Amino acid sequence: MKRPTHKAVRSLLPLFGSLVILSAVSSCHSEEKSEETTEKEAAAAPEPTDVFALHKGKLSSALRIPGELIAYRDVDMYAKVSGFVRKIYADVGSEVKEGQLLAVAEAPELNAQLAAAESRLKSQEALYIASKANYDRFVEASKTQGAVAQSSLEQTLAKQNSDYAQLQAARSSYKEVADMKKYLEIRAPFSGIISLRNVSTGAYIGPSGKGSDLPLFVLTEQKRLRLVISVPEAYTGYVNSGDEVKFTVKAFPEKTFTGKVQRLAGALDKRLRSERVEVDVINNDRKLLPGMVAEVSIPLPTKSNTFVVPKSAVVSATSGVFVIRVVNNKAEWVDVQKGLEANDKVEVFGKLTEGDQIITTANEEIRNGSPVGSVKSES
Repeated sequence: MKRPTHKAVRSLLPLFGSLVILSAVSSCHSEEKSEETTEKEAAAAPEPTDVFALHKGKLSSALRIPGELIAYRDVDMYAKVSGFVRKIYADVGSEVKEGQLLAVAEAPELNAQLAAAESRLKSQEALYIASKANYDRFVEASKTQGAVAQSSLEQTLAKQNSDYAQLQAARSSYKEVADMKKYLEIRAPFSGIISLRNVSTGAYIGPSGKGSDLPLFVLTEQKRLRLVISVPEAYTGYVNSGDEVKFTVKAFPEKTFTGKVQRLAGALDKRLRSERVEVDVINNDRKLLPGMVAEVSIPLPTKSNTFVVPKSAVVSATSGVFVIRVVNNKAEWVDVQKGLEANDKVEVFGKLTEGDQIITTANEEIRNGSPVGSVKSES
């Protein structure tokens, strides 16, 4: 057999190369089709739906709302009678005790009225002493038969009673003027700090007119404050007298203060739909000042076991708030109401039963009654 020449072999090489290339291209197309088929099959297979078994539990949360610190007692002090300030014993920032003298005023007309009232009182005392002595003599003489007429005895008794009534009236008038004079001394009604002073020596003061435009002093109790907060209607059932709350203020951001709930209004504000709650705060070092705004944290522990679910399981839609329960591999929307929220958990109330399979991450795309494929229970 005749062997092929080198020239013949060289002529066949391009044909062999073409066949190898066609084979490689065909192999690549086959692999691409295989990969596409695998991807389509993977996309067609539904992913397992995460569900969890519903259980009851207790959820502790905290309500953070703003509050305002106000003085436990705060009073504007005005003059009771007209006069001129003679001396001042306290100024802004002065710490005073209950009953301490703050200022003294003078009113010459009151001194004259007091002298006149005292004179009338002494005159009436003399008249009464005389009429009483006269009546006593008539009574003694009446012991002798026929010495004194009965009508004369009655007249002297009436005169004594009349003089006694006049004496009592004079005593009342004198006491009234004397008490009015006491009002010239301005004294602290309770212990506290003078937070404002609007009067100087020589100034005219009075219960009406120019002297009463502003209070003489403003006295504030600072060693005990009231923290006033407005608790929204939805949370009023969680706040009770005696509960301890914590709060911070901008002046001391690194420090946490505490106080106890002492007073609850017992009614909602008609405008804000919230309840006024007052917390007593001990402030012996007087670091906290009335008027400060506080950031308050109120603990809200649940009082009983309720259903607690992840927030992702609750759908808030225009049609309502619901969770999705899986029953016989079908989705079932269950209307619920939300309660307390803490971190990623929330209380729910509705027609639910312990052990129900609830979809962990729910949304409106899972329609009510739609089939649910494989499920994956969370531990």
